[in-house]
Amino acid sequence: MRVNKKKKFRPPPPGPYARLKRGLAWGFSLLALLAAYLLFWPIDVEPVVWTPPTPVAWASNDALAKVERLGVGLAAGPEDVAIDAKGRIYVGLADGRIMRFPPGGGTPELAVDTTGRPLGLGFDSHGLLWIADAAKGLLCFDPQTKALVTHSSEAAGVRFGFTDDLDIAADGTIYFSDASSKFGVEDFKLDLIEHGLNGRLLAYDPTEKLTRVVLGDLQFANGVAVSADQTFVLVVETGNYRVVRYWLTGEKKGQHDVFIDNLPGFPDGISANPRGGFWLALASPRDPLLDSLADSPGVRKVIARLPAFAQPSAKRHGWVLGLDANGKVTHDLQHNAPDSFSPVTSVQEHEGQLYLGSLSFNGFGKIAAPK
Repeated sequence: MRVNKKKKFRPPPPGPYARLKRGLAWGFSLLALLAAYLLFWPIDVEPVVWTPPTPVAWASNDALAKVERLGVGLAAGPEDVAIDAKGRIYVGLADGRIMRFPPGGGTPELAVDTTGRPLGLGFDSHGLLWIADAAKGLLCFDPQTKALVTHSSEAAGVRFGFTDDLDIAADGTIYFSDASSKFGVEDFKLDLIEHGLNGRLLAYDPTEKLTRVVLGDLQFANGVAVSADQTFVLVVETGNYRVVRYWLTGEKKGQHDVFIDNLPGFPDGISANPRGGFWLALASPRDPLLDSLADSPGVRKVIARLPAFAQPSAKRHGWVLGLDANGKVTHDLQHNAPDSFSPVTSVQEHEGQLYLGSLSFNGFGKIAAPK
């Protein structure tokens, strides 16, 4: 006898409207989660209200269009360039290595590996290479003995978070910057977004082995340069679009003032030139969006929660300014193009050539110094 089995009821597949409804529900859920993240996810960034100076129009030019690229393919990020008494070129790379090139360029060799992130470089009168390493602090390398020594990693009880640049005075004092005691080199954008006063200009005495704070409360303390006559030292405030001068001698000794203000871009490295003036690297033109949000800390905090690739980035615009001893612009060298050598983060003059460093470009640059 045959028994008829009841067939299981299977609901019909959802129609187009039901699928759309389900998709919209998922989409709104994801948008709600994303909005909650952007608005409420806890991060250690507290943007402050500030007032940027009104930008002044600058005409573009192509004076840096013929930059020769050296060391391409070696590794990214030769942020600074230092040249020893024999004319050999030292550059520090993103992977921690400091490479040495023959005079004028050529096949490099490894000088030392800091295992950190070497940024600012400079030789003293004894031939020792001083290194501002973002991760390790103030280091010194002896090319003869190959010894690498950490000399300073904190001042006034505060550890360095982002040791950035340095210059060496005639008396041997190492003036150097800690860009941010709060954010490291991988998070440098967050310091600019926050616009806090986390930077310091410091001085290290190699004889006494002591570090003192020269200036505090700086907005992303960056490039450092001692004047040719040793009367003052300059420190760049990247987020404030200016360079600050600290007097070392004379009636204003111990005081500071603004050397140049309202720059057209984010100033980075600075160095003295043989004529008593300075070369100043601009890493990127100013960002109108960031300026427009100077009085909107809440919006900037949302931007800080975005992944790095979605945050404002440097524009491909090579830019170097020449300044005289009083902070007046003497040269304006640019190349505004997608294939420009950029961002330019340092500039050093040596025997009629300008050597350009870059925090992220794969190689460093060289071009004849203008008259």
